[in-house]
Amino acid sequence: MKLFNHVQVRVKDLKNSRRFYDSIMKVLGYGVVLDEGSVVGYGTNVHDMFEIGQAEKTTVLSHFVHVAFNAPNRNAVDGFYRTALENGGTCNGKPGLRPEYEEGYYAAFVFDPDGNNIEAVYTDQLES
Repeated sequence: MKLFNHVQVRVKDLKNSRRFYDSIMKVLGYGVVLDEGSVVGYGTNVHDMFEIGQAEKTTVLSHFVHVAFNAPNRNAVDGFYRTALENGGTCNGKPGLRPEYEEGYYAAFVFDPDGNNIEAVYTDQLES
C-alpha cells in the first residue's frame, strides 16, 4: 500500500501555477490525471497524485510546504531545474549530490510561483 492517495497545495493563480507544474511534471514523467477546472492532479493515476487547487480569495496560503518528487534519473533532475526556472520558478538549490541526506542523493530545489519548496530527487535507493 502507498503512503498517500493524494496531496493538494492551494495556489493563488491556477493558470500560472498550471504552466509551471505542467512543464516540470512532464520532465519528470508524470502527466495530468485529473482536471476538474479548479483542481489539477498530476501523477500516474488518481490514487497516486499531487494536486494543485485554486485558493479562494480569503484563503491564507502556507509557504512552509516542501514536496519532493522522484525523478527517473539525474538528467530528469537537471531538466526539472531548467524547466522550473523557465516557467516561473526560482532557485532554492542547484542540481547536485546531497551526501548529507544520503549517499547518491541527487536533487534540485526550486520555489514555485507561490513560494512552495519543490524538489526533484534521484537516488540509487529508488531502484532497490
